[in-house]
Amino acid sequence: MSSSQLIRVAVAGASGYAGGEALRLLAAHPFVEIGTLTAHSNAGSSLGEVQPHLRGLAHRILEPTTPDTLGGHDVVLLGLPHGASGKVAAELPDDVLVIDLGADHRLESASDWEQFYGSAHAGTWPYGLPELIHAEAPGADVATAARQRDRLAGARRIAVPGCNVTAVTLGLQPGVAAGVVEPTDIVAVLANGYSGAGKALKPHLLASEALGAAQPYAVGGTHRHIPEIQQNLRAAGAPEVTISFTPTLVPMARGILATATAPLAKGVDPEQVRAAWEAAYADEPFVHLLPEGQWPSTAMTLGANTACVQVAVDAAARRVVTITAIDNLVKGTAGAAIQSMNLALGLRETAGLITEGVAP
Repeated sequence: MSSSQLIRVAVAGASGYAGGEALRLLAAHPFVEIGTLTAHSNAGSSLGEVQPHLRGLAHRILEPTTPDTLGGHDVVLLGLPHGASGKVAAELPDDVLVIDLGADHRLESASDWEQFYGSAHAGTWPYGLPELIHAEAPGADVATAARQRDRLAGARRIAVPGCNVTAVTLGLQPGVAAGVVEPTDIVAVLANGYSGAGKALKPHLLASEALGAAQPYAVGGTHRHIPEIQQNLRAAGAPEVTISFTPTLVPMARGILATATAPLAKGVDPEQVRAAWEAAYADEPFVHLLPEGQWPSTAMTLGANTACVQVAVDAAARRVVTITAIDNLVKGTAGAAIQSMNLALGLRETAGLITEGVAP
């Protein structure tokens, strides 16, 4: 598709956090015309009632989410609850680019889906993490290794990763692909903003429960993003992946700060570790390896399609420590969707996306 043509984009689930963030970014995209906006319980309302920050679209009326209302568009973004995207997507034409911001089409393994989500698997779509490294085995030249972006060109169905998955994957994959870490003893602890839990009203998400408190959740290997992280690190060359994954809700609206560690591989020195991350991300427009001694903060990435990464070696523990910060609604969700859309349609990958965060 030529960048001189406006691309008509519909957004399903426009009243939610993911859908609203997608609209914020799409409104500034130079090659996009925003088409139909849909919702479920908020259908019939104006967008301004549920997304008051989107002033330029406030007058738009939310339609019901049906194949008819989503028809006639070049691109459909599905910001729907888990389990809802498969049925809608199945009724959309094959030549429409459908991008699922939910989980329905991320996993390759039907058994993993059934174990962690408890329903029938809707099938696997091309994976929307352009920076994902593909390596046959550890020890790859990460500077020249294939990336997932090559598999997104021309795609008409794309599954956007989970936000936690993006943070952990970007933090660890250079070491896995280069063979400088052992991926069978990974420990990941994440600080997560509350928007990652969605807009649904739940007691533990109320301000009186959340402010001034930190709450772990999905502890003990139960989080749904675990098999997706394993899938990505196997793509990066790991024959086997074992991960202890613990997310924690902290009192901020947006952001993920992911600390992930893995054993240092035998015979590897700290210079080799740093070199692997430098080689992996030297040419990536949205992944920034920070200078040595500077540590990622969620404030660096607020509102931007940026991942800030740092890596260090804990010599006493013989472990590699990675810290990654992203905005869960941008690089973790809506920004990844638009980045993938650009690649699928042959546009400039960076179109409509920014790397500058908001501060303070």
